[in-house]
Amino acid sequence: MSETVYCYDGTFEGFLCCIFDSYLYRETPCGIFPEDEMQPSLFAVRSIPTDRQHAARVLRKIVKCDPGAADLLRRGFLTCLPEKELHLYRVVVKLLREGPAFLHDLSDETLYPVLKAVRHLGSEAHLLKGFTRFSQLGGVLGGEIAPKNRVLPLLRSHFCARYRNESFFLYDRTHKEVLLYSAGRSAIEPLEDFQMAPPDETEAGYRRLWKQFYDTVAIRERENPRCRMTNMPKRYWGTMTEFQGPEYFTPQSSPAAVSAPDAPAGISAPGKLPGSGPSAPV
Repeated sequence: MSETVYCYDGTFEGFLCCIFDSYLYRETPCGIFPEDEMQPSLFAVRSIPTDRQHAARVLRKIVKCDPGAADLLRRGFLTCLPEKELHLYRVVVKLLREGPAFLHDLSDETLYPVLKAVRHLGSEAHLLKGFTRFSQLGGVLGGEIAPKNRVLPLLRSHFCARYRNESFFLYDRTHKEVLLYSAGRSAIEPLEDFQMAPPDETEAGYRRLWKQFYDTVAIRERENPRCRMTNMPKRYWGTMTEFQGPEYFTPQSSPAAVSAPDAPAGISAPGKLPGSGPSAPV
């Protein structure tokens, strides 16, 4: 049997349809890739259409085997695990073939990469609950993050509950999507091109106050860069107010105003931020 690569639309339902078609055509794909990540291949390529009924059938079967497996699958799909679709596909195949017993074996070679990636996803979402910084932009709160994983679905309930009486947006630079919230309703939408507006006089003043507070409470004699980077990894600094350079605190009315925050250049964050693209969980 010739090896086949599956190509799908990048949605969770589309991935479930890949599993459905694999059983329908009695074939095991050697790769599963979203359309926007598909590279020229020497193998036969099958384009899998998204059918919500097929996706629902697969999900019902997984839930019937083990309800926790469905949640693991959803969270695993949000991770930055390389070739995550193929890893998740193998977990589903093993679940349907052998039953859910292996899901309790943390050393299982099929399950372990997915569990590790999901732990990394949860850890990053937890950190961003504290590391995310919002700005007041014309009556709307706005923030940016640059995570490795697609954490917006996990952050959604936290920030919607925390700012239930506000209107806000949170933009994910890495995955080009935005969480929108207003009047009790929220949505996560794709947003390919985005630039944060410069602050007005009031917002620039608040930013300076926060920066001054951060620098004032620091005890220079007890500065420990390694400890700080352990508890506050450097890859998050690029979107945190306290690590920005002087241009970030320039109000819109000033001729020196810029259209978006730059990489950290302040005294508290020496050096330039490394690339923030997706990578393997650590």
